[in-house]
Amino acid sequence: MSPFFVAKYNMDSKLRSLIKTISWRLTGTLATFIISYIILRDLTVSGSIAIIQLTANSIIFYFHERLWNVISWGKDKSN
Repeated sequence: MSPFFVAKYNMDSKLRSLIKTISWRLTGTLATFIISYIILRDLTVSGSIAIIQLTANSIIFYFHERLWNVISWGKDKSN
């Protein structure tokens, strides 16, 4: 069987994917804000960059996680 068929094991729930998305994006957004502020020395612009990045990357990451849940390659089948 191809490793790219839908996996019926070790699949994250939608809520778990959502919580992982939020925690990762908050971490990434803080890093983006700090880097932007170090470079630009402008709180308003740095905050705007961080908010845009938070919104766009949260949406992208959630769907990226859900897509990887349908790929069985690399998942531990022993659980």
